Amino acid sequence: MEAFVEKSYLYDFYGELLTEHQRRIYQAVNFDDYSEAEVAREEGISRQGVHDLMRRTVKQLEDYENRLHLVERFMKIRSDVRRIQKLTETEDTDTENRLRAIREISSEILDEL
Repeated sequence: MEAFVEKSYLYDFYGELLTEHQRRIYQAVNFDDYSEAEVAREEGISRQGVHDLMRRTVKQLEDYENRLHLVERFMKIRSDVRRIQKLTETEDTDTENRLRAIREISSEILDEL
């Protein structure tokens, strides 16, 4: 998964578990495209402090994912839904096989939930 997209998903799923300070700095560096030096100046801390906080925050988000697997499950379900969409767009005469495949995929999704 592309690094930025992965960071975005981790933040979307687990960002509320961070402190307000962590969220503010993480957003500024990753989403608002501020440098660590700019964030440090704005927050009144050292650039090294911003760097260390970012490293700890990324590790914390990754630890949440390693324990809960919410992003992994989301990506799997999204992939399954795309497979269903593709099956519904196909214009072949084997409707029975397509319906069977759709049922199997939807069962997998329900089991995942």
